[in-house]
Amino acid sequence: MMKNIMTPRPIALSPSRASDYNQCPLLYRFRTIDRLPEEKTLAQVKGTLVHAVLEDVHGWAREERTYPAAVKRIKPNWEKMLDSDPDIAALVDDEQAFFIEARSLVRDYFEMENPAAFDSTEQELYVDTVLPNGVPVRGFIDRVDVAPTGEVRVVDYKTGKKPLPRYSADAQFQMRFYALVYWRLFNTVPTQLRLMYLKVIDSMFLAPSKEELEYFERDLGDLWSKIEGDGKSGRFRTQKSKLCGWCSFQSLCPEFGGTPPPYPGWPGSTADVTQD
Repeated sequence: MMKNIMTPRPIALSPSRASDYNQCPLLYRFRTIDRLPEEKTLAQVKGTLVHAVLEDVHGWAREERTYPAAVKRIKPNWEKMLDSDPDIAALVDDEQAFFIEARSLVRDYFEMENPAAFDSTEQELYVDTVLPNGVPVRGFIDRVDVAPTGEVRVVDYKTGKKPLPRYSADAQFQMRFYALVYWRLFNTVPTQLRLMYLKVIDSMFLAPSKEELEYFERDLGDLWSKIEGDGKSGRFRTQKSKLCGWCSFQSLCPEFGGTPPPYPGWPGSTADVTQD
């Protein structure tokens, strides 16, 4: 009987991994190639919970999409999350306060739009493809709305603060990334990109053109070329910044006297023999 031979999962670019590389190539290596474990944060867990509730809401019939009904999905979704990862319970000191914060974010969502007034086409849409320039991309789009007249809106929920304009580059990168991927997969340029900052009841809107996305695609190609070059050589430089204070890997970073683990090698772009 032939054995299943595990090969490294192919590397693909996502907005978060692109941000990692731009912040610090060694951080990218630790997260994407070494896949070193990191502890989740309370903010991440809260964001996941609120996303799950809003996904539920948009899966219901219009008359069911109410704030009280949405609130009732907070505890069941939290139980699902605990079943999947019991360790996250330790992040929550006061469960009641945690639920109140989640409920507040859900309420803020209903302040921003009425989900009973339209039908969303996709929620948590998984995208995975290779762009025409050879860049492999993947990720999840929070929501896609297609109007009866054909216009497409790509929506992303944010449960943290809205960044100041000078710090909004990462957010704009993420939305252009998903607009590009959606265009290449479905041959339609989204009419509107909307980031909904629930905590502050505010949004960021972008209206990409085909030409803008073509330029963005070239930029992704340049970025991917740098990542591939580092991956094949095994040399990922450090890039010290104020963000180092929040890095989980300081003990392994040469900038702080650490030593990275042996380089496991570049997974390349061949498909898995068996999925992990």
